[in-house]
Amino acid sequence: MSVVYLNGDFCPIEQACVSVLDRGFLFGDGVYEVLPAYGGYLFRLDAHLARLDNSLAGIRLDNPHSHAEWDDLLNGLVDRNGRGDQVVYLQITRGAAARDHAFPAHVRPTVFAMSNPLPSHRSTSGVKAITARDIRWDLCNIKAIILLPNALLRQEAVEAGATEAILHRDGMVTEGAASNVFVVSGGEVATPPKSAQLLPGITRDLVVELLYEARVPCDERPVPLQELRGAEEIWITSSSRELVPVVELDGRPVGNGCPGRVWEIADGLYQDYKRQVREGGAD
Repeated sequence: MSVVYLNGDFCPIEQACVSVLDRGFLFGDGVYEVLPAYGGYLFRLDAHLARLDNSLAGIRLDNPHSHAEWDDLLNGLVDRNGRGDQVVYLQITRGAAARDHAFPAHVRPTVFAMSNPLPSHRSTSGVKAITARDIRWDLCNIKAIILLPNALLRQEAVEAGATEAILHRDGMVTEGAASNVFVVSGGEVATPPKSAQLLPGITRDLVVELLYEARVPCDERPVPLQELRGAEEIWITSSSRELVPVVELDGRPVGNGCPGRVWEIADGLYQDYKRQVREGGAD
């Protein structure tokens, strides 16, 4: 029985209840974060909390906790669930109030967090992906709980026998339905630059940082859809899936249809960093 946090208390997940008038339920009025813990150590907590601050500011909601309080809360949750490798989900909504589109005054936010075992398998042999038109809203840099477009796009990929949908808007790649995207062209790595059209991924940022440190050519720049379709390598990244090579796109092989050499370098750098986190030597 897993332990969750809800509005100031830790309790078994079966006992956690939220009002049907909660604005997260009625309007999708809230934000969330997902972060792994390796060996009980939270991965890049400061970066996740900074992104949480930005998301909350984007929906005009005050952060109910300081960073120090979040540190205690989330580490307490991981401890209560046995430490080890876990994936932590936290969500903040504007709270429960009479149904009205306008923001209610003097309402207590709903704060929820849960932790589950991190899946032990990694996709190292590669996955299939499709391309799809980006049908989401114009503030994708906010990690909002309004995920119906993402769910529809992911379902489209699943029904096509693929793992992910890589999205495009006006002929340019944005991101995956639940991931950031990297391509390798001419031996150089590129990933779309941060903007309101994509989520600033924590894993994405770390991969860029690690590649720079290892002097692997990497550029944050616009990636045309045509370049994606002709790329030597494609990767998708997220906190829970790490670095995943895409070996087939829209039914056609990417490169030679196997994980590429540059992905192997990047994944090796990431796994080394993860080992440091697990040993308490990195955040």
